[in-house]
Amino acid sequence: MIFNSLTFFFFLGVVHLVYSLPLSWRVRKTHLWLSSYIFYAAWNPPFVLLLWISTCVDWVAGQRIHRARKKEHKRLFLVLSLLVNLGLLGYFKYGNFLLETFTVILAGIGINYQPPMSQLVLPVGISFYTFQSLSYSFDIYKGKLEPWSRFSDFAFFVTFFPQLVAGPIVRAADFLPQCTTSQRATATQMGWGLSLLVLGLFEKVILADAMLAPVADTVYGNVGSAGTMDAWVGVLAFSGQIFFDFSGYSLCAIGVAMTFGFVLPDNFRFPYAAIGFSDFWRRWHISLSTWLKDYLYIPLGGNRKGGLRTHVNLMITMLLGGLWHGASWTFVAWGGLHGIYLVLERLLRQWLGRMPFVTTAPMRPVLALTTFLMVAVTYVFFRAETFGDAFALLVLMFNGVDASLLALPQSMRVIFLVGTLFVIHYAMRNSSLEALAARLSPVWRWAVPAAALIVLCVYRGGERAFIYFQF
Repeated sequence: MIFNSLTFFFFLGVVHLVYSLPLSWRVRKTHLWLSSYIFYAAWNPPFVLLLWISTCVDWVAGQRIHRARKKEHKRLFLVLSLLVNLGLLGYFKYGNFLLETFTVILAGIGINYQPPMSQLVLPVGISFYTFQSLSYSFDIYKGKLEPWSRFSDFAFFVTFFPQLVAGPIVRAADFLPQCTTSQRATATQMGWGLSLLVLGLFEKVILADAMLAPVADTVYGNVGSAGTMDAWVGVLAFSGQIFFDFSGYSLCAIGVAMTFGFVLPDNFRFPYAAIGFSDFWRRWHISLSTWLKDYLYIPLGGNRKGGLRTHVNLMITMLLGGLWHGASWTFVAWGGLHGIYLVLERLLRQWLGRMPFVTTAPMRPVLALTTFLMVAVTYVFFRAETFGDAFALLVLMFNGVDASLLALPQSMRVIFLVGTLFVIHYAMRNSSLEALAARLSPVWRWAVPAAALIVLCVYRGGERAFIYFQF
């Protein structure tokens, strides 16, 4: 059940109908909780059991960590939470990957091993809800949070359907307090929530799927027939596609949650206007980047143990962040490139600190464009199916091959769309959608989502799944 489907809108209408009845807050909250299980079961009902395992283990672990008097006992229950959650994630998401890697290593030393065929199916959203549930155990262990008093609220926090399968990754401290009082959307919240839902669907269905995905698919699927211009256009197309796809999902999730009166954190803050790569990760997939910072980078030592250790910690964090995205060495390479970027940025900042002209206003658009193009290059590894395709595309990008795969109108459309996206991000880099809406007249605040809704009704698209569902 995906947001860009008629089935979802029927489901959402039924959930809202019951939620609007004059029932107690406890009943309405339970209704949302059970509806979230129905939403998840629509993909594969048995996998609801995995959701329950994570929920129950982290609930018990949180209670035990809080009650334990000795540090080693607290650590024991934290390890239990880690082993169960990461064990399930590792088995279902990385089992085939590890087996394939092991087979390749054996082949490299002359051993021909043919493993039995595995039929493992990746549970949708397991990477997201695992990290969300784990953060509860971590925060109690670190003394930032006390165990919640109601199991039903905690289970609701883990399973809340708008952000269950692709984020944002919500923290218990931000969500659970909203469960204590009755939540009903105000007229303003309902209007803004529906507007975000429509705008998110427009980004996904029209901009990502209809305008950019066909070009990206053509180039990445036919690397051998592409030329240099095709390669750059394909890379730019996927850069736009993945932003509109994932940002669109996040807007939908935040908007749907708001129609029930719940507030979820922003997940994107105009990332293609970032000046530098640390700035990029403060703006892109914010809920994941802050999770990795708080629960991996800082526990490793962060930047507190000298320059070399800081660089090692950055590389470990980004390599594991790449692996989180997918069970493939191409994702590890993508994360590794971002780690290298972050390390080089730290070194350059030390050197360029003696050259203040670099940070002047005229240079900022240049630095932002450079950052964007370097991020776009990393997407080659994110999108390519194999290292062979990735390296072939990179060679094309910098080798001046005249072959033509795309029609000129296709290329111009991508350049215009992605160029406009960059300009809008740069213009809005210090603002927000809420601030922009507040500056518009009421007519424009209604006209923009209304126009987007009309386009969506005329062109419904093919109900293509969101890219991050595979993670």
